[in-house]
Amino acid sequence: MGQSKPFRATALIVEDDPMQREMMSVLLEESDYNVIECESAEAAELVIDKVGSRLLLLMTDVNLAGRMNGVQLAHIAKERNPRLDVVVTSGRPLPEPLPDGAKFWAKPWAALDVLREAEEAQLMAAR
Repeated sequence: MGQSKPFRATALIVEDDPMQREMMSVLLEESDYNVIECESAEAAELVIDKVGSRLLLLMTDVNLAGRMNGVQLAHIAKERNPRLDVVVTSGRPLPEPLPDGAKFWAKPWAALDVLREAEEAQLMAAR
């Protein structure tokens, strides 16, 4: 008989800067997340539709490749999965309000912030 694998949470990182995207991914993988990376909100929207409720955490920059920004993506993600932990980051003020329950992190953020958020998202999902 095959052994069952323990549940691994899934996180979606949406960032057009490859170095920042990679840093977030490595931190989340160290926190036992499966990580999916995108550089545009349009690609991330497709992932959200495909992964569905298995997605526990979305971290997105405001400025992304493509026509849609990270705030717009946060609204779409929260509409489709209200329990999703959403973090929007930017080095500038937000262009529009975030959806209820989404968090804003000003850049630069600390690696410890990512690790804490990963743990919090897993605790929220277990409730």
